[in-house]
Amino acid sequence: MGVSENSRGLILAVASSAFIGASFILKKKGLKRAGANGTRAGVGGYTYLLEPLWWAGMVTMIVGEIANFVAYVYAPAVLVTPLGALSIIISAVLAHFMLKERLQKMGVVGCVSCVVGSVVIVIHAPQEHTPSSVQEIWTLATQTAFLIYVVATISVVLALILYFEPRCGQTNILVYLGICSLMGSITVVSIKAIGIAIKLTLEGINQIAYPQTWFFLSVAVICVITQLNYLNRALDTFNAAIVSPVYYVMFTTLTIIASAIMFKDWSGQDVSSIASELCGFITVLSGTIILHATREQEPAPPLGTVTWYVSGDSLKGIEEHLITVQSSDEQ
Repeated sequence: MGVSENSRGLILAVASSAFIGASFILKKKGLKRAGANGTRAGVGGYTYLLEPLWWAGMVTMIVGEIANFVAYVYAPAVLVTPLGALSIIISAVLAHFMLKERLQKMGVVGCVSCVVGSVVIVIHAPQEHTPSSVQEIWTLATQTAFLIYVVATISVVLALILYFEPRCGQTNILVYLGICSLMGSITVVSIKAIGIAIKLTLEGINQIAYPQTWFFLSVAVICVITQLNYLNRALDTFNAAIVSPVYYVMFTTLTIIASAIMFKDWSGQDVSSIASELCGFITVLSGTIILHATREQEPAPPLGTVTWYVSGDSLKGIEEHLITVQSSDEQ
């Protein structure tokens, strides 16, 4: 008995999460090393491109994304995307041991909640109608509802980049990850279109000649480059154990919304299944909130000591150093 397409997609999605979760840590270590010797990525620097460890993380992420890419060909987005919760567990555990970013006991509860919520979503995920050609996908992509979603997404991304990033990008994690997640939702539908085109072409039904195939490819490339750029900034600026779950929740939610609008995934589902999926989302969101609430705080310096503080995870330059002297004689 052969392996079903959904099972293939499931296996690939799990493998993808393992690679991507590890890549967060490798890239984070590379960014910290690069930041110690040059301008940090969080403030627009690109010295991390010379750091081998960052490239190791990139290769690991590419392998994971390729596995994820193929998974979308075999299984619907509502099945593949939630399994990204596994990358949260991997990155949080590795961050605890390799980056010394402590994961509190309640943080473990948060991770478990994310996984449980994802399992509920997968169990009640609707069956997706797989388009038989790129032209059919183009028809779905140009329907009014999805065009409205695309215009709204691009508008919010531009607002985040042009207005919010200069003002609060270094202090609010939602700015960088909002850009990544919004662009990611467009990436997924483009990747699925490309994957179906490749699959059909290999089966003897040529899709390469259609201009729609190349349009989806161009959109995917632009979105992926934008995602990587702002994900690097988020990793360099914020705790890796927090970046992973927040990015996962935002990306998963927006991707499933985009997929539901474009492919009408929930069409024909009963109320109980939809309610179960919503409960799964709430469980995942709760787990993320717990992780964020248990973020490790820097210990307060003891009285009577001289402490040298460096803002961020790495050295930024001599002009940003701050010396704080606390005297035990203060009344």
